[in-house]
Amino acid sequence: MTPIEIFEYKKRWQKHHHYRVRLHSDLQRQGKDWCKVQLMKHQWDIVEYTDVYEHTFLFEHRIDLNCFVQAMPEKFINQEPIGK
Repeated sequence: MTPIEIFEYKKRWQKHHHYRVRLHSDLQRQGKDWCKVQLMKHQWDIVEYTDVYEHTFLFEHRIDLNCFVQAMPEKFINQEPIGK
């Protein structure tokens, strides 16, 4: 796939359905590295700074989300927002 095809493909599955997990910003590099090794470029995406100290990883398939969550330290996944 060309870069534009990857971009368009991601936008299609993100528009209709996707699986998401929030990850503490300190683990951004670790999360990206895991995705780059385990998945194809068109199967995941990241939205940076979706909250304070937080990035959101998006996955096309639930199984990829589940594997990602298992690979990351539990205490840095889906933390409660600050002030709540």
